[in-house]
Amino acid sequence: MFIGLISDTHGVFDEPFRDFLAPVDQIWHAGDFGGGLDLAAGIAAFKPLVGVAGNCDNYDLRYTHPLHRFFECEGMKILMTHIGGYPGKYDPRARKLIDEFRPDIFVCGHSHILKVVRDTRRNMLVINPGAAGIQGFHIVRTALRFHIENGTLKDMEVFEVDR
Repeated sequence: MFIGLISDTHGVFDEPFRDFLAPVDQIWHAGDFGGGLDLAAGIAAFKPLVGVAGNCDNYDLRYTHPLHRFFECEGMKILMTHIGGYPGKYDPRARKLIDEFRPDIFVCGHSHILKVVRDTRRNMLVINPGAAGIQGFHIVRTALRFHIENGTLKDMEVFEVDR
């Protein structure tokens, strides 16, 4: 499966991101959609969407996109939540979920900083796609896309565009 990963759109899902994500099979959104259900529905109309609500998302959106998701994709266990952190610096709620679900891939957002790092202690890949929107302190807007096949993540690509 070809996955596109974004986070922290804060109400913006524009042409550069649509072009980058056009070939993917599914979009994962790691929270802070902004724009409420309308933006989420717009992304879902573009590509099948799996998302979680972020700390800036309203309660209406949380009925469709919960605060965390645990699911399987092509033989890999995925845990997604908005506020997550990194190895050695996980948010306490995220760490509890990680310990409970023991994912192969942990996806989070919130920091607006793109980061992909292996947590060797927990044997999982931690992925934060950075921020796709224009709100926040980041200078570069980012997204990721990658393939998951037969229990393997491969061919990860980074997309960057100036804010």
